[in-house]
Amino acid sequence: MLPAALPDHVLDALLADDVPLGDLTTHALGIGDAPARMSFAAREPMVVALSEDAARLIGRAGATAVELEAASGKRLEPGEIILVATGPAAALHRSWKVAQTLVEIASGIATTTRAIVEAARSVSPDVAVACTRKTVPGAKALSIKAIMAGGAVPHRLGLSETVLVFDEHRRFLKDLPAGEIVARLRRTVPEKKIVVEVATVDGGALWAAAGADVIQAEKFSPADVAALVQRLRAAGSATIVAAAGGIGPDNAAAYAAAGAKVLVTSAPYTAKPRDVQVHLVPQD
Repeated sequence: MLPAALPDHVLDALLADDVPLGDLTTHALGIGDAPARMSFAAREPMVVALSEDAARLIGRAGATAVELEAASGKRLEPGEIILVATGPAAALHRSWKVAQTLVEIASGIATTTRAIVEAARSVSPDVAVACTRKTVPGAKALSIKAIMAGGAVPHRLGLSETVLVFDEHRRFLKDLPAGEIVARLRRTVPEKKIVVEVATVDGGALWAAAGADVIQAEKFSPADVAALVQRLRAAGSATIVAAAGGIGPDNAAAYAAAGAKVLVTSAPYTAKPRDVQVHLVPQD
């Protein structure tokens, strides 16, 4: 299941940003009322994302009809149709680039996400890929929907709903042992999982023994992740190990094979957009 659609006001803002006072070229040529047809198609292999939102955006721009051919999460080959819209030329020209860019950027994120997920699950079918909150500012809704279309889940949507203890927090609690810090969190937010980020195998073992639910192994090598996993198993710990930092399609399988149950990554957010071909013609 994907997150809710982008709100209407967000789509309207995207249109207003690109076409604040009308399409001058279409107006000057006098072709705005001409019946037209526009199609979007994959120009290269991709996992499409936000195609539903692009279709709604085109409709809000004044299209008469928009037919969605490929829903978010579908793998497409070159030439496969994403959507087809009909209506006045002015409406289709107004929405063309905004909708195309939305799908291209989101599909880039989804395609890279899918590559990470498939690489990791090729060696560990139950591993989860979780994408961080390090999205482009202002683009969180787009980014989260795109990574979910690719098969990942959000790591943290923000600071308000999850507990993740960094060294930057612990510096303010130098006099408290790890067990007392975990106990404080259990008293304060008993319904939450306690995640602790560490930089060493010894640090991971320490916080697991203190009662952390998840150890986030920051910038560990796969070998170090494996060492931590083995150490926790030997201690009879049920603490989950999440590998974070520098994880992408090329090394996801190695981290999954090392025993990490969660792969935490920001890589999809900077993925190259996937190319969408647009064909806009008069409608006979």
